[in-house]
Amino acid sequence: MAILSIQSQVAYGHVGNAAAVFPLQRLGYEVWPVATVQFSNHPGYGDWRGRVLPASEVADVIEGISERGVYPQCRAILSGYLGCLETGRVVLGTAAEIKAANPDALYVCDPVMGDREEGFYVGDEQMAFFKSEAVPSADMVIANAFEMEFLSGLAIGSSAAAVGAADVVGRDAARMVVVTSVTVDDADAVGTVAVAGTNAWLVTTPRIPVSAKGAGDTFTALFLARCLQRSEPGDALALAVSSVFGLIRAGFDGGTRELPVVAAQREIVSPARLFPAEKIR
Repeated sequence: MAILSIQSQVAYGHVGNAAAVFPLQRLGYEVWPVATVQFSNHPGYGDWRGRVLPASEVADVIEGISERGVYPQCRAILSGYLGCLETGRVVLGTAAEIKAANPDALYVCDPVMGDREEGFYVGDEQMAFFKSEAVPSADMVIANAFEMEFLSGLAIGSSAAAVGAADVVGRDAARMVVVTSVTVDDADAVGTVAVAGTNAWLVTTPRIPVSAKGAGDTFTALFLARCLQRSEPGDALALAVSSVFGLIRAGFDGGTRELPVVAAQREIVSPARLFPAEKIR
């Protein structure tokens, strides 16, 4: 079972494919990683080297995969940071081709646009593309609360509000919508909400005082992996959230600003602390 993962790549650190590929492999999946940008490190460091890859280059790499005749083996297409609008068009075209070869394949969209701390860090064209094209085409949408507010047009200040926003986005076609970084009643905690049809689940964890770049990319990969293992949505949510919490905690305790996906890989397979999913609808 293979997953085509189209997102950013860094040489140092763990964001984009560098945060998603190893966790997927650790859970037993073949991964076909395709880079949309090639940077030395995450831009959050303030400076970096490398470039956004032209959409034509991304398309050429994907075409080479297609020529191997392996699309029927692909179980999911995962897209994250695009780098440019044209690459988004490549992603949607590729998803359509893979679905034609394997009707059971899922398109999972992580509409990477920004966060509450930094605001939006992509242009208006990409934001419009995610809202009007990519998200409505997806089988699964996983976004942080800041991004989900833009996609839904609703403010998200509670888990109930997150469910309402997910309902708005989910009606556009998505079978599953997940909202991360959700405000909950306890100021020292943070929630993650998953909505599928008339059902909704919430997992709450203690808030760790660190900005863990790449945590969302790892979460998306792990949630997809657990869903493909046919875990119930609530169980998949609990496992994915608990794994990411364990990784963030390990990084915090170790004094590193990078997610220790290799050093703390035990958390990927079997999180030390399992936070249960509460059914909230």
